[in-house]
Amino acid sequence: MARPTLPTCPCGLPEPYENCCGRYHSGAAAPTPEALMRSRYTAFTRKDAAYLLRTWHPDTRPPAIDFDPALSWTGLEILETTDGSAFHQGGTVTFRARYRDGGRAGALHERSQFLRMAGAWVYVDGDFIE
Repeated sequence: MARPTLPTCPCGLPEPYENCCGRYHSGAAAPTPEALMRSRYTAFTRKDAAYLLRTWHPDTRPPAIDFDPALSWTGLEILETTDGSAFHQGGTVTFRARYRDGGRAGALHERSQFLRMAGAWVYVDGDFIE
């Protein structure tokens, strides 16, 4: 009997959620800013406010996250990464996240800043790109 095929992770990598972003949502530290970006995107698709707040820099973190029920995230494309290796304290990820808002398609294009705090990567802020 064949094992059922699990759906791939919402972040776009060809792994099941449990083996991909799910491990970070369960407590493992993301090893790079790109991995953190992908896991945060997946947290938005799953409306996981606790993870998003936990991985947000305390100086820029909002008090809460309100999810728009009409908005659904439909795809993530990583366009560029800079720094963010084990030898860096900071890094950037430029991405395009696609969404549907009440049936209307759109995209968020951002260059996000990440810092390493106490050994873990956190999201600081981002600049929107037109």
